Amino acid sequence: MTVPKAEQDAHDHRSLHERIAADLRDDIMSGQLPPGFNLPSTAQLRTRFGASNATVQKALQLLKDEGLVIGRAGAAVSVREHRQRTIRPAGSLSPAAAGQTYPWLTEAAKHGATAHITLLGVTETRPPADVRAAFGLSDEASVLLRSQLVLIDDEPAELVKSYYPLEIARGTPLADRRRIRGGMPALLTELGHRPHRSVDRVSARVPTQEQFQTLRLPGSLPVLCTLRVVYTEAGRPVEATAMAKAGHLYELQYEFTPE
Repeated sequence: MTVPKAEQDAHDHRSLHERIAADLRDDIMSGQLPPGFNLPSTAQLRTRFGASNATVQKALQLLKDEGLVIGRAGAAVSVREHRQRTIRPAGSLSPAAAGQTYPWLTEAAKHGATAHITLLGVTETRPPADVRAAFGLSDEASVLLRSQLVLIDDEPAELVKSYYPLEIARGTPLADRRRIRGGMPALLTELGHRPHRSVDRVSARVPTQEQFQTLRLPGSLPVLCTLRVVYTEAGRPVEATAMAKAGHLYELQYEFTPE
C-alpha cells in the first residue's frame, strides 16, 4: 500500500533518543517536571517510550549536556534548579531608581542567581535590514551598535545587540565603551528621548555561528530571538535591540490589560 505524501511528510525523522529528549524537555519547560524533581526511572522511561536502556541513556545525556538535568549513571536524574527562566519584557522599559542597578539584575537576584553584563563592543556600523526598516533608514546609512553578553551564574544567557540612530547617539554616553549606569531607559530619558512604547517581534530560529559560539549552545537547538523597537511618546523610534537566548532555557511572559 502506498503511504500518502502528507503522512510521509508528517513522520518524525529524528532518532528515537532525540524524540525522547524532546518530550522530556517539554515536560521540564511546562513545569510537569519542576526544578529539583526526579525524572522517571530508566525502567519507567523504557516502558513509556518503548526504548532500550542505551537509547534512554542517550536521551538523558542530551538533557545533561543542555544543562537541564543533573545526575550520573545508576543514580536518579533530577531537573536542575533555576534553569528555566521567565523573562518579563515589560520591565525593560522601567528606569532604575536612583542608586539602584538594572531592574532585571534585581529580579535575577530574587531567584538566588548572580547576573552581570559584559560589554562586547561599541561601534558605528550598517545595521541589518530589519533594523534599517524600523528606523526608516537607507541601505547605506549607519547606526551606533552596542553589543553585550548577559551572564547568569557565569553562564552565557543572552546575546544583545542594541542599535541607535547616530543623531541621538554621537557625543553621548551611548557612544562610550562602558556600561550605562542605571540602564538604557534612564539614559534615553536623560537625553530627552523617554521610552514610551516598545514593539517586540519574537521568533525561534536556527542559531547563527556567532550565537552558537557566544551562548555556548550544546547542539542544534533553536534560539529565541526578539527584535524590540522602542518609541518615544511622539512615535519616534530611538532604539532597536536584537536579543538571542537559548530556546530551551527561557520563556517570555507578556501581560495585557483589555482597553
